[in-house]
Amino acid sequence: MSLVNLIDLPVLGDDRGSLVAIEAMDTIPFEVKRVYYIFDTKAGVSRGFHAHHQLQQLAVCVSGKCRMRLDNGQTKEDVWLDSPSKGLLIGDMIWREMHDFSEECVLLVLASEHYDEADYIRDYDEFLKSVNQ
Repeated sequence: MSLVNLIDLPVLGDDRGSLVAIEAMDTIPFEVKRVYYIFDTKAGVSRGFHAHHQLQQLAVCVSGKCRMRLDNGQTKEDVWLDSPSKGLLIGDMIWREMHDFSEECVLLVLASEHYDEADYIRDYDEFLKSVNQ
């Protein structure tokens, strides 16, 4: 089973341009409680390096591109986010890393829960112990 769960986001548009609408419990399978975006990431900088006990997310590069590495403790998979009409669903207990940000990258993330530091697993060895119990 693949760790990569890409969804095609519905693109609406006409001669004026395009629009993507993301609706909770329809386009994505969770209610959105938090939205954030990452931008202006410097060359050579990677981000993420954590997992969540209980959090679902949708990641979309609304501009530019970046490479996501997903890891469930047994398998690692890379996927490029390079289109504002492609979203990556990330579930619970998946280690995530973000690499190779393009200069103009804006990575939008919709999350199922409010920020909670206690939900983060920031140590990879601790993550491996948790998922391999």
